Amino acid sequence: MAARVLFASQNGQFMLPPIFTSNFRAGNLSRTLRLSRRSLGSASLFSCRSSLDGEKVEEEPFVLTTPLYYVNAPPHMGSAYTTIAADAIARFQARMNMGRKSPLLQQKMVAALLDIAHDKFIRTTKSSHEAVVKEFYARVLKNNDIYQADYEGLYCINCEEYKDEKDLLDNNCCPVHLKPCVLRKENNYFFALSKYQKPLEEVLNSNPAFVQPSFRLNEVQSWINSGLRDFSISRSSVEWGIPVPNDNTQTIYVWFDALLGYISALLDDEDHPTLDKAVSSGWPASLHLIGKDGMKMGKSLGNTLEPKDLVHRFGSDAVRYFFLREVEFGNDGDYSEERFINSVNAHLANTIGNLLNRTLGLLKKNCQSTLPVDSSIAAAENSLKETIEKLVDDTRLHYENLSLSSACEAVLEIGHAGNLYLDERAPWSLFKQAGPSSEAAAKDLVIILETMRIIAIALSPITPSLSMRIFSQLGYSKDQFEAVSWADTKWGGLKAGQVMPAPSPVFARIETEKEEKDSTTAKKTSNKKEKVPQV
Repeated sequence: MAARVLFASQNGQFMLPPIFTSNFRAGNLSRTLRLSRRSLGSASLFSCRSSLDGEKVEEEPFVLTTPLYYVNAPPHMGSAYTTIAADAIARFQARMNMGRKSPLLQQKMVAALLDIAHDKFIRTTKSSHEAVVKEFYARVLKNNDIYQADYEGLYCINCEEYKDEKDLLDNNCCPVHLKPCVLRKENNYFFALSKYQKPLEEVLNSNPAFVQPSFRLNEVQSWINSGLRDFSISRSSVEWGIPVPNDNTQTIYVWFDALLGYISALLDDEDHPTLDKAVSSGWPASLHLIGKDGMKMGKSLGNTLEPKDLVHRFGSDAVRYFFLREVEFGNDGDYSEERFINSVNAHLANTIGNLLNRTLGLLKKNCQSTLPVDSSIAAAENSLKETIEKLVDDTRLHYENLSLSSACEAVLEIGHAGNLYLDERAPWSLFKQAGPSSEAAAKDLVIILETMRIIAIALSPITPSLSMRIFSQLGYSKDQFEAVSWADTKWGGLKAGQVMPAPSPVFARIETEKEEKDSTTAKKTSNKKEKVPQV
């Protein structure tokens, strides 16, 4: 399977415009998606297909990787965005191929905070990783691609890397950390990257879809065409890390250490840690998500937007939905609290949540919360069914094309169609007429609830908790929700006799600070009023 590289936006108003680099950020920790839950910085999604006789046949893995993130600073919204997007892609792949699960390995805090599927917390300090790194180093050395030399240049202590003077700001300041770089000279081992200038140019020229969006491909090609330079792969001034084989005075640097975590993490715990075994488990990756380098975020810079603050105020569903809908891959995104609240209230609370709540209310009042007919029978020769089937197919294509924003919009269109149908049919009026009209009204409610069931599945990669709450309101258990596949978006899931719980809002409307203050003031004023004796 050919690999693709996709640059995910990490800037906009929630992260200041970055200086673009094509390399992964250094770090000791990364996050991973994998259907068998076992990697660091990469994610393998194993799909299964059915043969004609019904036997499951394992296809080649779909491996998805995310950037490497530093662990010595709290995550900001820029890095959280890439994590959420990766998780949504993994959840969709899992729904499409229910043969195995689809987890994301993540920093513990971020995983729980943003509702990220995960089950491991992996570091590159594992002995299996060290074994893979040393074997890789030995192979590259044997290929005459490593040599020892002195290197002198401007070094950013925070980035832990040398910088080109042309890329620095005034006073040789790092564009990421806004601190002056220091002149450093040391004897290191180098990788002969310049030997691979021509092969890399040929790969990109012959595979124009390798890097997306296309304007990022142009940036990568421009950087390569400007001339590749050999780079240092060891440090003599760093004590932590894996020692260079046969030279304990040097430590293998991030390019040959942390980046190899993408490969070593493909190993199972019981696997013998060899490079060949790791590579055969799913490398090269099918898709790399790379976040653009950006200016450091922090309170001192006045540009911080921390995901934990947003989640604590608005919930993970709201945060996941807003950023995945409003920020398309490769583009910058803007954030304002007013826009956030208006978007989430209009789409999740009103279009989706209110549609479910008022339909269940009508079902309870007129049908004792029990479905009177199968949804397949209720929608016979109904145009809404055809409309939804088309929108579901559109949603699937958007997910497959990694157009998460468009996928959100397509699901929202299903909600709009359902609301329009309910308003036009006005079942509350038909129930008053009894007879055939009442029967038609009952079918209308089943049609809307079937629509909500489909919405829950189609939106589950984006808002897993909200989708689970919708399923619960439709009378399903958590296990039943986790077992559904994308194939279950086919019309006809709800059956006659299914009992719905009492209506309960699945997404509460978010109040602005002004509304909260007005509500608090009104309550205080009401409590202060003196009671007038009744006459």
